[in-house]
Amino acid sequence: MKHKDFSAESLAISGGHDPASAHNSIKPPIYQTSTFKFNTAEEGKAFFINASGDAPLEERNASLIYTRLNHPNAITAEFKLAQLDGAEDAAFFESGMAAISTAIFSFCHAGDLILMSSPLYGGTDTFIKKHAVQFGIEWIEFEPSATSAEIKALIQSHPKADRLKMIYLETPANPTLSLTDIEMIKEIRDELAADAVIAVDNTYMGPIFQKPLAHGADLNLYSATKYIGGHSDIIAGAASGSESVIKEIKKKRSILGNTASPFTSWLLSRSMETIGLRMEKQANNAQKLAEFLDSHSKVKATHYLGLMKESDSLYALFKKQNTSGGAMIAFEVHGGESEAFKFLNALELAHLAISLGSTETLVSHPFTMSSSNMDEADRLKNGITPALVRVSVGIENIDDLIKDFDQALKAI
Repeated sequence: MKHKDFSAESLAISGGHDPASAHNSIKPPIYQTSTFKFNTAEEGKAFFINASGDAPLEERNASLIYTRLNHPNAITAEFKLAQLDGAEDAAFFESGMAAISTAIFSFCHAGDLILMSSPLYGGTDTFIKKHAVQFGIEWIEFEPSATSAEIKALIQSHPKADRLKMIYLETPANPTLSLTDIEMIKEIRDELAADAVIAVDNTYMGPIFQKPLAHGADLNLYSATKYIGGHSDIIAGAASGSESVIKEIKKKRSILGNTASPFTSWLLSRSMETIGLRMEKQANNAQKLAEFLDSHSKVKATHYLGLMKESDSLYALFKKQNTSGGAMIAFEVHGGESEAFKFLNALELAHLAISLGSTETLVSHPFTMSSSNMDEADRLKNGITPALVRVSVGIENIDDLIKDFDQALKAI
């Protein structure tokens, strides 16, 4: 099959697997093995040279040695994600934080500097500010409202400006949905730190509603547990980008030992077959639920990209970078933690749980849950208040969801 002849949507179904290589099985088997047999000693030598050197991707994928390094199920899943993201290659990991930490350690070393947007997912924020610093990696951050001139000044004022090696973005941000202009950041990078890698955590939009690489990013990062996995039954992470960028990440991954297992990779391949259908349904439900919340008397403010009007200052950026409002909502109730908890405790259909992107609707309280390890001042500065509720909208009947949220809001 000539891959260039078909769309990413089709390749997510059948790409990356040749039935002839597996007894004509339409679906790939699970390669539950730790090691692979070499046909000859010369082949084993060549495979090690390919795996550790600069061999082309196709040759590296054919050089199967040991499952910690690579395996057929990962190769299939990575091909599919690369197609969906418009990337040359991809890598899967055993968790989202494994993908994020491996990417950072692939390009940042002692004495280097990271510029990051704010807010970030609480785990990422904690890793950079409290763990990466233990390895001598420094950081600076900018707020969503920062202009190009302000970000340039921030970089240039830092004593390690010449050691800027990564610009780490979350757009839309978790949980506030604030946006960052990727093309603007690329212009800044090209002017001030040409060799810095622009990494975008694309978890909130998934490979369906946003293509960061097309806007100038070098690297996509995901918690693949979320929309890519999509069923709350996988813990995984992912990265995608150019062959050269992902090659560096895979080198680090093989040493850190966090390659996604064969079964995890197999499940991810299965899930990517339906990612477009799931995300479209979730986004349609989210639009209707957000409109309901936006008009409810118990709700102080509703944050959902699909509610933006042309008059909003970020509308043009939203339309440039995103093809949908997505399926994540954040809303503030009148009051504070007590009122938010009353709502959360009264839900009957939606689940009170962290995580996102799954078929079921998940509702949580970022201030005391997913963002609780951030400094309180940082939470409040970024709008992560005790009154804020985060919603990951699922594929349930939307009338049932609205009914559930309505009765739960009455508990306030």
